[in-house]
Amino acid sequence: MQLLGRERERAALERMVEAARDGYGGALVVHGEPGVGKTALLEEPVEKATTLRIVRSAGIEGEMELPFAAVQQLCAPILALAERLPRPQRDALDIAFGLSPGPAPNAFLVALAVLGLLSEAARERGLFCVIDDAQWLDRASAQALGFAARRLAVERIAIVFAARDMGQALRGLPEVHVEPLGHRDARALLESVLSAPLDDKVLERLVVETRGNPLALVELPRDLTSSQLAGGFGVLAAAPMHAGIEESFQRRVAALPRDARLLVLIAASEPTGDASLVWRAAERLGISESAAFAAESSGLIAFRPGVAFRHPLVRSAVYRAAGADERTAVHQALADATDPDTDPDRRAWHRAQAAVMPDEDVAADLERSAARAQARGGFAAAAAFLERSAELTVEPATRAGRALAAAQAKHQAGASDDAVALLDQAEVAPLDDFQRAQAEVLRARIAFATNRGSGAPPLLLAAARRLEPLDAPLARETYLDALTAALFTGRLAGAVDTRQVAAAALAAPQVSDPRPVDRLLDGLATLIAHGPAAGTPPLRQALAAFARRDLEPAEALRWRWLAGRAAGFIWDYKGWDLLTAHHIRAAREAGLLAELPLALNTRVGVHLFAGETKAAAALIEEADALARATGNGIAPLYGALGLAAHRGHEAELARLVRAGNEDFLARGEGLGVTAMNWVVAVLNNGLGRYDDSFKAAVEATRIPGEVWFSLFALVELIEAACRSGRRDEGARAIEELRRSTTAGGTPWALGVEARSRALLAEGDAAEPLYREAIERLQPTRLRLDLARAHLVYGEWLRREARRIDARSELRAAYELFSDFGMEAFAERSRIELEATGEHARKRTSATLDQLTAQEAQVSRLAAEGNTNREIAAQLFISPSTVEYHLRKAFRKLDVTSRTQLAKTLR
Repeated sequence: MQLLGRERERAALERMVEAARDGYGGALVVHGEPGVGKTALLEEPVEKATTLRIVRSAGIEGEMELPFAAVQQLCAPILALAERLPRPQRDALDIAFGLSPGPAPNAFLVALAVLGLLSEAARERGLFCVIDDAQWLDRASAQALGFAARRLAVERIAIVFAARDMGQALRGLPEVHVEPLGHRDARALLESVLSAPLDDKVLERLVVETRGNPLALVELPRDLTSSQLAGGFGVLAAAPMHAGIEESFQRRVAALPRDARLLVLIAASEPTGDASLVWRAAERLGISESAAFAAESSGLIAFRPGVAFRHPLVRSAVYRAAGADERTAVHQALADATDPDTDPDRRAWHRAQAAVMPDEDVAADLERSAARAQARGGFAAAAAFLERSAELTVEPATRAGRALAAAQAKHQAGASDDAVALLDQAEVAPLDDFQRAQAEVLRARIAFATNRGSGAPPLLLAAARRLEPLDAPLARETYLDALTAALFTGRLAGAVDTRQVAAAALAAPQVSDPRPVDRLLDGLATLIAHGPAAGTPPLRQALAAFARRDLEPAEALRWRWLAGRAAGFIWDYKGWDLLTAHHIRAAREAGLLAELPLALNTRVGVHLFAGETKAAAALIEEADALARATGNGIAPLYGALGLAAHRGHEAELARLVRAGNEDFLARGEGLGVTAMNWVVAVLNNGLGRYDDSFKAAVEATRIPGEVWFSLFALVELIEAACRSGRRDEGARAIEELRRSTTAGGTPWALGVEARSRALLAEGDAAEPLYREAIERLQPTRLRLDLARAHLVYGEWLRREARRIDARSELRAAYELFSDFGMEAFAERSRIELEATGEHARKRTSATLDQLTAQEAQVSRLAAEGNTNREIAAQLFISPSTVEYHLRKAFRKLDVTSRTQLAKTLR
């Protein structure tokens, strides 16, 4: 197709190619209506990119259900470079592409492997990836390529997608919308394809009616007779342009002889372009080679060297225009012609499309294909196979079971609405008790995954009770699911709250040989139902079980994040640190990107209480990036709320609270509401606004049975109460706090308790408690609570007119808070210090503060001895990106080796 105009689009593509040559890659989505010239636009930069390696792929409508089909096509020319990838990535890629057997790889681990493979291919001469018809990419390929496209800032890679619309997987990438041709260019193109001069009025009408669509301008005149062109008859009516183009293609195909028309339909029904398969199917229908000459004469298809349509719209036009009988016959011929040993899944799909009534043999074949697809990580494909299998199943109970399996696969593929529809279908038919319980569990998990609100706990609780007599271990896991959902629901619980779930879990049958998950359920349920004294010992046993290195991997990946969070419930900072670190590392290795944002947020507090705000910020930044990459929009707000409050960034916290309030209330996520009140209390204590802090802390602690943020809010309430003349309220809060800290018994628990009791103590009784708090916290990593102990002790000493002693404590607090970057508490310390007569010197930025969050995270991992490839695998970036961040960090810190880097960071 002649390429006219398009200067803006051409310039954008040229910049992409130049950037890839210069080592600064990127991605671009070129989108517009069918026939507008997207493919032609891509050809020009391909021809000019002579110094770059070029790899290509295209979405095929008929392969949208085949996992990784498009990305395998793209990677085929460079697949030998996979030997350079880390072993887990290499294995994931092999399984996804069907090159080796193994358990289903995580889709995002495959995506990381694709990024690594493209990065390796770009090392020597740069890489230009061209993906056409991206609207027809299979889900797994779209996800993998979208993930890679967002991580090209320092790669010698350009990725260009051509698509009819942006689509979810590509949303957020740089884009260029290709508009139809302007009037002048449209007229010039039309004149260039006409075989004879045309009446000016007719020509103008054609330009207007085709609305500047290049494909329409080129193709539609071919469908009109000379008399129609001369008189202007037969010109398009107002309709979607691609519909008019398809009708033109359909008329041209309809004019072909029967055998030629059937041959074109065979090609349209088999999207691989395998000419030998097309001819084997044609032979079964008695079609001779002469039919190909007639089909090619239409100009719509070529059969040599491979089968290729003039435009993707030709394929869809041919298939849609065919009658049901013709399509059935063609799919049956293709099924018969497909080798059941080398391509059983494609054969099963053709058989399914040929079936006009239920057929158990075909349904069972599809079920086996679904199992193979799941083994490759193709949950979307498995769901499609199972859904069609259910439709073709004769026996009602078997049909319901297959519909239930299809619903589970849809949920795993992220298609929640489709999963619910299949669940509804399954539950109409007879299900046995176990299947009914499975359906209830799935419905509840979908509710919790899509909206962590009040709808999930009662569903999960009902499912757990149904499972008790059928599968006790699964029932107990479902009770823990229900308890987790209830913890998130918190104060916004509907009919079922945490205490009801905890009581039901404790009443459930025990297992003779408890697993770590059983211990975690018992410990959490006991803590919530009977309080810290009873719940802390069994919960501590559960944490020890989850800390073991021989823990079964699947159990660790599913529950260790919750064990890490539960460690904070009982003041076990070391457990919180260890378990969340182990969980994040394992999730990264397994490629569980969709789960990582919540896991990373769970660890943010570990760094905040250590005064490591840069490390906390790096986790939040990573969580946000992963949430965008996985299509989840934004990461949970918990970490960002805590960081803004402790840094004393009032405007930022106000913005986050507004966003959180809307989000948490809409979803019924009461835990988030409690968290917001806690962080507001922290901020206002830092700013010295004790009345405001007290109000927020009271709100955070008013609901019985809530744990986690309400526990930390008690500490804020005590300080705010003492500073605002509410000693009675502070005294009641200290008694509640002591029940938890006494049971915890850790240096953290006892240090915070001593500091809180000191605030309420009168006269000389206060000082030993302040000293005890500092002595207990000093040997730990809990530098935030240590700094706050120095601050309140210094404030007490100044009010006791011991200015010299006060200076030492307040100076320590000021220096610590300044190092942390916690501005509100640092300013409160500075004001108190200057009130003793000492001028507080302005602190220069700490060395690490010169680095961005990403640079700091990469530097920390490098200082710990990780190689660039190991860092890349942990952070889901490429080795080239690691090198880029390390170069910048070395320059900023004025170091030349990793040894010097480690020393500087220490």
